[in-house]
Amino acid sequence: MRAALYDRYGPPDVLYEGTVAKPDAGPGEVLVRVHAASLNGGELLARAGKVRVVTGLSRGFPKRTGIDFAGEVVALGPDVTGFRQGDRVWGGSRAFGAAAEYVAAPARRLSLAPSGTELVQAAALPAVGTTALTALRDEARLRAGERLLVRGASGGVGSAAVQLGHAYGAHVTALAGAKQLDFVRGLGADEAFDYATTGPAELPRFDVVLDAVGSALSAYRGLLTANGRMVAVTFDSGHMLRSLAYIAASAAFGRRRVRSFSGNPDDTLYAELARLTESGAIRPVVDRVLPLADVAEAHRALEAGGVRGKVVLSVLP
Repeated sequence: MRAALYDRYGPPDVLYEGTVAKPDAGPGEVLVRVHAASLNGGELLARAGKVRVVTGLSRGFPKRTGIDFAGEVVALGPDVTGFRQGDRVWGGSRAFGAAAEYVAAPARRLSLAPSGTELVQAAALPAVGTTALTALRDEARLRAGERLLVRGASGGVGSAAVQLGHAYGAHVTALAGAKQLDFVRGLGADEAFDYATTGPAELPRFDVVLDAVGSALSAYRGLLTANGRMVAVTFDSGHMLRSLAYIAASAAFGRRRVRSFSGNPDDTLYAELARLTESGAIRPVVDRVLPLADVAEAHRALEAGGVRGKVVLSVLP
């Protein structure tokens, strides 16, 4: 089957469309014919070799890419219930490898895809949508009437968080690039500011800060109210250890500590995201759709910045 591969760590140009063996559905797994997969920041770091402690120093090439996807069930492994052949599903793979014609994914990491949404569009939501949902609903416990600040509001997680914050009844302030301000207002932001000209000193207090940028955590933590909560969902790759140390140290400051979490969404979370999508509370935000063969171009586009929502790879020929 066709799959996105790379034979060494490096820039986007190391990526290519190659051929690997088609997987089988093992115990507890569902074999899905992938219609589309989306790009996430972690895949850029993995391809560039910046997280070799996870991906391996020099073994296991060619390596795969892709985490979340949407597609159609073609086979069920032993002990799998709740799905049938032909079901439209979305979710996440066990490891990198969703950018391929087929993926064998754990049933516990899938749900039915939202009805009324094309699968190529739906592929933009699983990872970022469940991240935003976990951050706002579970970690921050955002309530109606509270003031929410979203940093990186035009990106994948940020665009989902703006929509969810609006749906939860919060007053949403978005920080994004100057060219993205009307866009994030259209997602539901009550206010939108250019991050290049509006820093923490020009902003009011917030009950919740969702940080999808990863830098200057202390400055934005300083904007929290007495009972405020901050959730960091990404880290500046150049200062990752410093950011992690700051988050750990902030636990000493009680309720105003910075929260973070390791995304490991399950079927319940994907199903709730599907429900929210069907209700109109959130929609996929797709910057562009490229064929699988253009995976290198897709990575270049995401690295260049300015992407609204997600870059999606269409896998069907």
